[in-house]
Amino acid sequence: MQKKITVLFLLSILVLQACDALPRFNDKRPNFLIILTDDQRYDTMQYMPKTQSLIFDQGAAFPHAYVTTPLCCPSRSSILTGKYAHNHGVWANDDSLIDQKTFIEYMHENGYTTGLVGKYLNTWNGKMRPEFDFWASYKNGETRYENPLLNVNGEWIRHEGEYVTYTLGNYAIEFLEQSAGKRKPFVLLLAVNAPHNPFTPAPEDMSLNIDLPARLPNFNEEDVSDKPAWIGLKDPALDESAIESLDEIRRGQILTLISLDRTLEKVLTKLDETGEMDNTMIIFLSDNGLQWGEHRLTTKNTLYDESVRVPFAIRYPPLIAKPFVENKVVANIDIAPTLLQLAEIPIPADMDGLSLVNLLTGQGEWREGVLLEGWPPRGEYAAIHTERYVYAETVMDSFAPTSDPELELYDLEKDPYQMNSIAYEPECQELVAHLKSLLEKEKNK
Repeated sequence: MQKKITVLFLLSILVLQACDALPRFNDKRPNFLIILTDDQRYDTMQYMPKTQSLIFDQGAAFPHAYVTTPLCCPSRSSILTGKYAHNHGVWANDDSLIDQKTFIEYMHENGYTTGLVGKYLNTWNGKMRPEFDFWASYKNGETRYENPLLNVNGEWIRHEGEYVTYTLGNYAIEFLEQSAGKRKPFVLLLAVNAPHNPFTPAPEDMSLNIDLPARLPNFNEEDVSDKPAWIGLKDPALDESAIESLDEIRRGQILTLISLDRTLEKVLTKLDETGEMDNTMIIFLSDNGLQWGEHRLTTKNTLYDESVRVPFAIRYPPLIAKPFVENKVVANIDIAPTLLQLAEIPIPADMDGLSLVNLLTGQGEWREGVLLEGWPPRGEYAAIHTERYVYAETVMDSFAPTSDPELELYDLEKDPYQMNSIAYEPECQELVAHLKSLLEKEKNK
């Protein structure tokens, strides 16, 4: 009797394994591949021509895409939860995401194979999380490029002699190979280091000669009197030494993107080889940008476009039959509800983001603007960003204590580099009132 039970048990395991290896005739839901870069500006895709060709030129590109809080942890938490930072509670890089359910957890519970390759959150210790079936990550948001230490499915491995971009690409390929042909659809978050500091190029790219992009008109802005006081007081005009350092940063960032471009081509080639390319929604974006001296700034936690605007594109033939450019305002908070809708999972009512499915199919109305928010150590600000305007209130500035917020308003059609605030111009007060009402609405969500 015991032998019979043992045989039946073994047969049941074999049947389950065989079923898992069968094509997934019974689950037609799409796969998802989210490619997330680190500190990549919106104006650097020319250095990633393969990625541009394979994703941006094959799907929908969003030139008005923004991250709602331009710091690594808050932005990534907004991607994972579909919420503004004031609702998910991660305001800074040393905050933890607590008691907030992520789209990965929803999808894992609803039949998806889930994978993370790369960075989770700066506050995470690197150990494998239970909602992931596949895990290759480092602890506390480490950004070293050489000899990376990764936790691979629960085991810490020092990858001696390896370059992290290539290593992460290989793990992504491994996940795709393991997921191919299974009955379950998959979601993979590929969150790479590039182009975050320390900006270490791949060995074969160290001596490449590249042309740096032209400086923007707002570089080392001479008159910042229309900006919050902390910019003029804490950030003096850049001297020659600072400018030379910025050029090294720009060069390093661009070189890391070149090796990433090669890696993503290999990952997407593997996806195509598995036969899942056209049934996979591919999303490309960055967690935030980085100031290269615009308005004298060399940081990322600001409301200006060099910080909050990111490269963003989606490839998914069932929804995007022909490539096009969508100019409406989209944001990182829109990713979670989009994935849940396509995965046929109810979108939680407390998500702040909107599903991009309606925008891609031309159904219903879309938002006028999205909230941008940030906190000290500099100024605490809140802003509303529409296609044409940015209206901002800096409500706490340690360099200029006041009971009244410092206001900024930029007309991006006439002033794309946000050099001349018109917030206090008499003829703009009706517009200020309208944008302020939009801002209050988003802040109170």
